[in-house]
Amino acid sequence: MAESATTPPKSVHTIVLDAGPILKNTPPLSTLLAQCEEIFTPPSVVNEIRDPDARARVETLYLPFLKQRSPTPNSFNVISEFARKTGDRSVLSKTDIEVLALAYEVECERNGGDWRLRSVPGQKRVNGKPPVKEEDQTEKKTESTDVEVITDGVKDASIKETSENSIAEQPAPSTDTAEKETTAENDSTEAPTAEQDVPEDNGNEDEDGGADSDGGEWITPTNYKKRLARDEAGGATGVTSEPKTMQVATMTTDFACQNVLLQMNLNLLSTTTLQRIQHLKSFIKRCHACFFTTKEMSKDFCPRCGNDTLTRVSCTTTANGQFTMHLKKNMQWNNRGNRYSVPKPVAGNASGKWKGGGGKGGWGTELVLAEDQKEYVRSVAEEQRRQRRERDLMDEDYLPGILTGERSKQGGRAKVGAGRNVNSRKR
Repeated sequence: MAESATTPPKSVHTIVLDAGPILKNTPPLSTLLAQCEEIFTPPSVVNEIRDPDARARVETLYLPFLKQRSPTPNSFNVISEFARKTGDRSVLSKTDIEVLALAYEVECERNGGDWRLRSVPGQKRVNGKPPVKEEDQTEKKTESTDVEVITDGVKDASIKETSENSIAEQPAPSTDTAEKETTAENDSTEAPTAEQDVPEDNGNEDEDGGADSDGGEWITPTNYKKRLARDEAGGATGVTSEPKTMQVATMTTDFACQNVLLQMNLNLLSTTTLQRIQHLKSFIKRCHACFFTTKEMSKDFCPRCGNDTLTRVSCTTTANGQFTMHLKKNMQWNNRGNRYSVPKPVAGNASGKWKGGGGKGGWGTELVLAEDQKEYVRSVAEEQRRQRRERDLMDEDYLPGILTGERSKQGGRAKVGAGRNVNSRKR
């Protein structure tokens, strides 16, 4: 009978899943099983899936192949501290940190430690080198001891043979030769000749030749790009060679989780191509006044200075853990609508209705200038309540946003300030 063909090794040994790929069912479970050996996820991920269809799919398809495991408190603390340093801790939930902690824990188990990870964001090199197996160390020790014993025996035998031969072949010195040797020694001590400088020059040439023959390579126009790429890879990551099979990889659709994974050098897989993600693009908010950055995209006011000066900035994270913000060159802040007279406050009646005032047409009655203002807090609460409200598309009273005018709002955000047209001429 012919022998069966050996199956090729899978690209990933263990995949840690977040709730996003399970809810979207991308990639399918069959594709995941074809690419990896085991699938892990924390129990909190399964518990937070409440959609009926997704819940039925998880119970019937995923649970027989999905291994639920909770990370240790030590791994949870390591990921939480690393996410705090990257600035993603405030936007990560407890379930997200458990997913990252589980990936970190399995990574340390499969690779024998955190030698290929980073302890601090922006670290140029990884924590260390891959550990050497005990079997290899014992084999090297035995080989080195055998070689030493053999070489010592050969050296002892050769020393004995040379000493015996030298004693046997050495002739008795005559009086003439002794006198010549003494005169030559006296002459050499008085005035060195040119022949005595030759061995010193040869020794220097040997040393230079040894330095040139140490395996170094000259940088030429032909190999400049290769050397530059090799130096950048070695200096940035410190990894000598990436294995063909990834031991642990994480699959998530959360941008904050992806940022932490890349900066810590944990493997991140794409949900569409099942390839390792080497480059990640995301957005943050940056204050134009005090240059403070925050990952909370729902913020309208700067958490540090309290001004309405937050701008949306694109940023990238590479596989080397380098985080870069892409700012506009010679960016000018638009001061239009910043100077205007604030109308005087007007008291209302017991029912909360305004009797009038607040400027022409009452435009200043709901003027928002700070984050802790009651008008702003009320508008944010109403917006959150509106988003949580479920809408039935089959309801006869339902109207789309194009008819109700809700689409004209700026992403559902509260209006801050008086607007840019506050000083325009009123007709």
